[in-house]
Amino acid sequence: MVIPPKPKAPNGASDNIAVPPADANGLRQSLNRNISSAQMVWNLRSAYNVAALNCNAPVHADILPRYKAFLTTHNKVLNAINKRLDVEFKAKYGAKFIAPREAYITQVYNHYALPPTLSDFCDAVMAVSRDGAAVKSADLEAFAVRSLPNIEVVFDDFYRRYEVYRTDLAIWQAQYGSLVNPPQQAVKITAAPVPDGTAAGH
Repeated sequence: MVIPPKPKAPNGASDNIAVPPADANGLRQSLNRNISSAQMVWNLRSAYNVAALNCNAPVHADILPRYKAFLTTHNKVLNAINKRLDVEFKAKYGAKFIAPREAYITQVYNHYALPPTLSDFCDAVMAVSRDGAAVKSADLEAFAVRSLPNIEVVFDDFYRRYEVYRTDLAIWQAQYGSLVNPPQQAVKITAAPVPDGTAAGH
């Protein structure tokens, strides 16, 4: 019998990645969905930030200067967006809104920095930042609303492929797992006799 190769996770991913559930329309739960337009602007800013820190390949060299230009060009709008987000979080969490807002931002950064998706994420941010270079501050919110999904699709695609991998792996394990990793025979272990303390000299 020829045993086919064991399926491998996409992009060299580990075997224990949690896949977010999908809704009735097939869209996965995400920190980038069902959020306000102000939050979409800030999450786009976070994507630029993560990419500027982590996208080090020569092909992505333009991301860092574009991020710096983004911060400079849209400084006033970003400050206003930040204040709007404080209002939104305060309305939801009350006076102690700072901690949940910071926790949310950390989750967004971790979402973008998922190692198996990093290369595709960098490509996506590269394309979005190229389009965003000519955007006026008055149009920034609309730009974020239409552009953030172009980054999020990277994760949708990865999770879809990861689910296919899990299915293929389960099928492979059921058909060939016992042949590749046969069950171990139980080994009976006999305990050594315990000294009774009557040895010479006692």
